[in-house]
Amino acid sequence: MTRRAGGDDGSGAVLLLGVVAVALALLLAVAGLGAAVLARHRAQAAADLAALAGADVVVGRVPAPAGGACARAQGVLRAHGATGSCALAADGTVRVSAEVVVGGPLAALLAGTPARAPARAGPAGAEATGAEATGAEATGAAAAGTPDGPER
Repeated sequence: MTRRAGGDDGSGAVLLLGVVAVALALLLAVAGLGAAVLARHRAQAAADLAALAGADVVVGRVPAPAGGACARAQGVLRAHGATGSCALAADGTVRVSAEVVVGGPLAALLAGTPARAPARAGPAGAEATGAEATGAEATGAAAAGTPDGPER
């Protein structure tokens, strides 16, 4: 067998390596996106539950721990592996902001950037306005057993 100069012998292997490299890059990107979405959902769940736990203290469903509603909310955040802040508003609502560190294959590229989520919960008489309304209110409505919220 004779070989011609400038032939394309071995080009299939190079093409295959290129396709495999692109497939691996896409796989890592999808895995990283999945990790970010998972962290965002974990942050939202922690924020919602922490806001509801704080609201339970405000409305008197549970005894107030030392530190009040925000101390209870911070405890729930810690139990869910989240960090964040809590504030008790003048209208009796508890506002929580939760942060969860994004893990997964691209965590090093994100340089520890956390996924953040806000939540707000409080007594039935507190009115939600604009962007302050979050999933905690919907969770509170579902927990009360009615689609429209707590029974009055």
